[in-house]
Amino acid sequence: MSDHFVRRDGALHAEDVAVADIAQRFGTPCYVYSRATLERHYRAFDQALAGVPHQVCYAVKANSNLAVLQVLAKLGSGFDIVSAGELRRVLMAGGDAARVVFSGVGKTAEELRFALEQGVGIFNVESESELRRLDAIARQLHTRAAIALRVNPDVDAKTHPYISTGLKQNKFGVDLVTAERLYLEATHLPGIQISGIASHIGSQLLDVSPYLDALDRVLALVDRLAAKGIEFEHIDVGGGLGVRYRDEQPTEPEDWARAFLPKLAGRNLKVMTEPGRAIAGNAGILVMRVELIKHGETRHFAVVDAAMNDLLRPSLYQAWMDIVPVQDNTAAKPATYDVVGPVCETGDWLGKDRELAITEGDLLAVRTAGAYGFVMASNYNSRGRAAEVMVDGDHAHLVRARETFEDLVRGERVLP
Repeated sequence: MSDHFVRRDGALHAEDVAVADIAQRFGTPCYVYSRATLERHYRAFDQALAGVPHQVCYAVKANSNLAVLQVLAKLGSGFDIVSAGELRRVLMAGGDAARVVFSGVGKTAEELRFALEQGVGIFNVESESELRRLDAIARQLHTRAAIALRVNPDVDAKTHPYISTGLKQNKFGVDLVTAERLYLEATHLPGIQISGIASHIGSQLLDVSPYLDALDRVLALVDRLAAKGIEFEHIDVGGGLGVRYRDEQPTEPEDWARAFLPKLAGRNLKVMTEPGRAIAGNAGILVMRVELIKHGETRHFAVVDAAMNDLLRPSLYQAWMDIVPVQDNTAAKPATYDVVGPVCETGDWLGKDRELAITEGDLLAVRTAGAYGFVMASNYNSRGRAAEVMVDGDHAHLVRARETFEDLVRGERVLP
């Protein structure tokens, strides 16, 4: 899906605002998001499923900034959360708890209680222990928890092993045999209301065939349970559609829906899905400044003011992310650089072997940084986290202030 970051006269713009002006106003490093891109991508999923009852639940873990959540909540989005903290963010941003799916393999008793008290719509249960814990807490609160079991179909998503979630060796969900047993047992749990069935096999999926394979296995279980008297109101088909970082050819939401919806024909199941990266990924960039250029014996380094603590994906996943000049520098001679940060780790790099025409002081932008960027940031080396800016047409709004040193040490105490 396309975005609203474009070059005009050699200068990168976010919608109608020059990125260089944003850097001048808010400093670097900073994340810049495009409201129009977020809205376009949400609507692409919503429209792809328009022919069936459905609910698009944005995966908050991809980018949890309150302004991002607010933009999506105003469009009617549901939300997929994995912690009580994410639920609190959704509620602060105006999201509807009834349209929230609570996923995650390690929900605490306190989180389950809080979610029930807030009226969370669906709990995607990932283990027998969680099912029984949720039943007990719901009974204590004199309510019933609507659940779907997250089924692990043992399908290879053909993605990075760190973001593959649907194989039997992964920690997520329950296997098909266990799921069948737990659904039958859940019919006798007074604090549990069976609502649906869920599956999610991984992130950055570029091939729809594993997705369809997983759905076939889940639907076979649906049929076996129907024969035993268990009917579902919804099927959660997960998320995970990929985005283009380099030369990938991700599946468009319209083609994804066209591929799997025929398998649900005649089943009278509401479709739920949880895209995260596909909505937020190319809706954001990370803007950084070249602090110095260092010429080594065998490598040239562009040392920037962003680092692995700001954007972990390259170091953690060896991920390739496009790095472009914010403003064309026609006076600079092109050279091949490793783009690295100031953190005291050899793994602190944002890009390797990049052909760039730059000089010290130039601005660079990491494209497709709207998902799993700021949310994975840390304060390693006592570095404050970057500012976040949301562009809306010709306006740029600061939606998170840059962290100060006082922010970093708040709550810390020296010994008496």
